[in-house]
Amino acid sequence: MHPFRHILLWLALLGPCAAAASGRGGEIDTLVTVEDVRITVRSLKEARTPIDSPVAVSHFGREEAERQRIATLRDLSALVPNLHVPDYGSRMTSSVYVRGLGARIDQPVLGLLVDDIPVMNKDAYDFDVTDILGIEVLRGPQSTLYGRNTMGGVMRIRTRSPLDGEGVRAGVEYGNGNTLRARASGYFRATPRFGIGAAGYYTASDGFFRNAYDGSPCDRERSGGGSLKLQGRFGRTEIRNTLRFSRTDQGGYPYASVRTGLIACNDPCAYERTSLTEGLTVRHDGGRIALESVTSYQYLDDRMTLDQDFRPESYFTLVQDRREHALTQEFVLRSSGPGRYRWLVGAFGFYKRMRMQAPVTFGEQGIRELIVDNVRDHTGYAPVFYHDEFPLESDFENPVCGAALYHESSLELGRWQLTAGLRVEHERARLDYRSSTLYPCRIQQNEIAPFAIDGRLKRRFTEWMPRFSVLVHAGRTRMNTLYLSAAKGFKAGGFNTQMFSDVLQNVLMEKMGAAFDRGYDPDRVVGYDPEESWNYELGGHLHLAKGDLQIDWALFWIDCRNQQLTVFPEGRTTGRMMTNAGRTRSLGGELSATARPWPRLTLQAAYGYTRAEFRRFRSGDDDFSGKRVPYAPEHTLSARVRYEIPVRGRLLERIVPSVDLQAVGPIRWNEANTLVQPLYQLTGLSVRFEQRHYALDLWCRNLTGTRYDTFYFLSVGEEFVQRGRPRTFGVALQLDF
Repeated sequence: MHPFRHILLWLALLGPCAAAASGRGGEIDTLVTVEDVRITVRSLKEARTPIDSPVAVSHFGREEAERQRIATLRDLSALVPNLHVPDYGSRMTSSVYVRGLGARIDQPVLGLLVDDIPVMNKDAYDFDVTDILGIEVLRGPQSTLYGRNTMGGVMRIRTRSPLDGEGVRAGVEYGNGNTLRARASGYFRATPRFGIGAAGYYTASDGFFRNAYDGSPCDRERSGGGSLKLQGRFGRTEIRNTLRFSRTDQGGYPYASVRTGLIACNDPCAYERTSLTEGLTVRHDGGRIALESVTSYQYLDDRMTLDQDFRPESYFTLVQDRREHALTQEFVLRSSGPGRYRWLVGAFGFYKRMRMQAPVTFGEQGIRELIVDNVRDHTGYAPVFYHDEFPLESDFENPVCGAALYHESSLELGRWQLTAGLRVEHERARLDYRSSTLYPCRIQQNEIAPFAIDGRLKRRFTEWMPRFSVLVHAGRTRMNTLYLSAAKGFKAGGFNTQMFSDVLQNVLMEKMGAAFDRGYDPDRVVGYDPEESWNYELGGHLHLAKGDLQIDWALFWIDCRNQQLTVFPEGRTTGRMMTNAGRTRSLGGELSATARPWPRLTLQAAYGYTRAEFRRFRSGDDDFSGKRVPYAPEHTLSARVRYEIPVRGRLLERIVPSVDLQAVGPIRWNEANTLVQPLYQLTGLSVRFEQRHYALDLWCRNLTGTRYDTFYFLSVGEEFVQRGRPRTFGVALQLDF
């Protein structure tokens, strides 16, 4: 069946049911949840309830997260309108696209906070979270309150507190691909005012793709981690300390050749990561004023070994060793007393330091085709290399620091709510680099000894980020709201460290007499500028049928300057780099609905449409103006039907069958829009058996075995794709004591 027919079928099912919503009492949460998470997910910066917030927001409560098996950021892809988090087959990096904004590498477009602690490195977004209490996804620029790299939105995750309840939880899951997941947690109160919580998890999988070169699994995984939470409430003061750690060991990227359809790498591919986060939150309610301090230390240590040509021939391999330390500190002061006027002021500072070694080693075929043939084509002479391998060493040190001051004021005038905010942020970034060759070579009678290039690059950014909004309450219950907002977004600039092997290769060929017209300048090639945007949004939150039908909608218009794009260098080379497009425009809309036409039936749907296109973008001789922005899907759709069947028994209380659909696409893979992933749909089924102390879940994703791609790129002149996951299924058991 055509994907659009699946979509129409689901909408046809949802529409009559939603229209038949009855008058059963009780309030339900916004968008895609049926639980109340308004208090558990809210931080001091967001003291208002979502119904009072002039922003598009999606909510997932504890029960909803468990029933939909949400444990990572990727699990939310398409469930949230206009949110796309592709599965690249490795946790090495996390790409997030929101409303046409996003990039595969470097700076994120969506901020992530776990228990109020910001995750500073986008590459570390892909991790498992245990004991989720609530999730909020705010879309649109949140830069006024949250600063850099939140121009697409913010995701806030809240985990279970030891002061909210004691008990022990354990779970185990097994699925195809020999996938095993286990988790356990315990929460205890030492005193009525002090509690301790601990959680751990382990995942092992043989993966779903094989390397045709040697038959080994491509996407195997072994990972584990845990957390320790200490929390105390002493009068009006609350102190929370959270320690999180994780360890990941998995295969490299399972990229398949478009020409052969095979994943075939002759060199080993693997990825290892160790991460640790320590966060301390202190909150004091002084009656009329509330104060919050959030302090964090974050450590990241990862190592990647990659056959970077992704072919069975010996072109080149990459080894990347990276260590990163980050410190953050934030103070928030907010009015909390009665009155129509409310205000908030805050200060935020961070320091991050990354050190990385990234040697690239050219193999026999890489030396011959990428260096020797290029030099011969330009000079008529073939250089001679004395070894079968030619390594290029690169060492980097990248310290970044920043500070910000921000303020927000809100005034209520009857049913009207006026809000204005401003953030001033300053950031400094530096890159110290040294790239060198290790072996000599010769062209004619000229000996080229090992050499090095080194230097220092600097970037400074100062940005003003205002936000304005108007919200009005409608109806007797004031539960229906309409809002209009305008906000500026900001995404920091940075450095293309991935390009230094290419820079060094070109310097080498210049020494051989093969000078290129493009004349590599490290500052021009390696550095890229910040991205700025203005977002204009009109939306509303509706509660109808006594709360049994809730609708959230938004229309947006985004003007963006210097949008950061991940591109691949032309010709027979490899790697990826960040560049800036001149101007882009993104416009679209979002619609989410949750309906309970009958007490046991829940219908959910979320749809997003984005038209993101270049308004002004030239690359070389190519003019891409009017073309769609690559990697950002045009449509995202999720729909779900769930029915609860009560069972009167001691061993079983209810059976909860559900059917869901997700659809994404089309996705343009290149700036010229000549390569496209058509819209595809994934269907899922689950049957959940629930009792007070346990839940047994039988589930299946991609039931129809839909074939689709999540990524496309060029390497050494050949096309590669990341295949989407095939049909997956399993059984999960959860125990609560």
